[in-house]
Amino acid sequence: MKLISSLSLFSSLLAITLSAADGFDIALPPSYPAEPPVGDPWSGLRVFDVNDYGGVADGKTNNSLALMAAWEDACYHQGGSMLLIPEGNYFVDQVTFSGPCFNDLSPKVLILGTLIAPTNLTADVWIHFDSLRRLSLTAGHLSTLDGRGAQTWSSGSRCRHAMTCAMFAISLKLSNVLNGTVSSINLVDSKAFHVSIHQCDNIHLSGFNITAPWYSQNTDGFHISQSTNISITNSKIGVGDDCVSIGPGSVNVLVSNVTCGPGHGISIGSLGRYKMENDVRGIWVENCTISGTQNGVRVKTWPGDHASNATNLTFQNIVMINVSNPIIIDQQYCPNSSCDSRESSSVKLSDINIRNISGTYNSEFAINMKCSSTKACENIRLSYINLTSINHQSDDDEDEEEGDVTGNFNFKGALNSFTIFNSTF
Repeated sequence: MKLISSLSLFSSLLAITLSAADGFDIALPPSYPAEPPVGDPWSGLRVFDVNDYGGVADGKTNNSLALMAAWEDACYHQGGSMLLIPEGNYFVDQVTFSGPCFNDLSPKVLILGTLIAPTNLTADVWIHFDSLRRLSLTAGHLSTLDGRGAQTWSSGSRCRHAMTCAMFAISLKLSNVLNGTVSSINLVDSKAFHVSIHQCDNIHLSGFNITAPWYSQNTDGFHISQSTNISITNSKIGVGDDCVSIGPGSVNVLVSNVTCGPGHGISIGSLGRYKMENDVRGIWVENCTISGTQNGVRVKTWPGDHASNATNLTFQNIVMINVSNPIIIDQQYCPNSSCDSRESSSVKLSDINIRNISGTYNSEFAINMKCSSTKACENIRLSYINLTSINHQSDDDEDEEEGDVTGNFNFKGALNSFTIFNSTF
């Protein structure tokens, strides 16, 4: 049986019992960059060692100038080159590794040591790779990018109750990078986002380990914006905000084999905060485990008149463990009361597929949908949802016929074409 609704401006708790329905088509996943080639990627390269440029691994000496000097020589070297940061503790102020480089080929970057940020860093970005082609960045298993953000979190968010404000430093940012692989990076305690991907194309990110306390504000693991053909795979993220946030202008993004928690789950958004935002489409989140988070999978948009679209969004094959709000569409997203949540969102959400979601949750509802009252959520399809409340008492359940599908969800707003089948939540 299909449930198809066209509703507006009401809020209700629905207890649904649906018979199994026929299947429906699922959109194909986006294309994304291939894994790095097998073999020794460092052979035949001219090595530019930061220690040869005055680098000191004592955890106190500022190595920013040494890094910039080594990068400049590596960038303009007429042949294959590598920037090497050996083992040891390197204190580093803000650095930007910018291009273009010789023959449009970026030096490979190998980080074997630990990079330590200043506690009082005032720049928007700590480690920045900008305007590069064919970037390869990797790190040793003992290396870490330590953002030293604890002092920042304790001072409170600069953005509380504000629509625009200066942000604290992102630990690692790629901007205007075409064709790149970034792998095996450990990041801890960023002041703000741990990794930002902005205005990039064809970037593969894998093997990340990102850690910050659950109470650390705005410490998203990955934030993607204005970028196409991005993949995040085989990574572990536990932070104080979204493990992955996919922002405006994101097209063809794959998130796969990611373990998330603590944090706020995996989110598309927030969207609609600013004027003239580009659309989001072709987002594919699959084969992930989300544990002990504030949300599971989420789409979030701001109320107001900033129009855009988000379409062809797929969440599938995801395990939830003791999660609040496992599935949430929130078109009244208004953190810290920084807007008028009574306004309707102008972001149009359509073609959202959520399938094969299983596990446990600790909130009142497994599914929360707050759709716009003026731009109806359209073509929302849920299938094979099997979620159990940790307070679930089977003795209190009403008798159900074998094969039925049952569930409770909270809904508000306007909805056009909504399908559920083979689900218990």
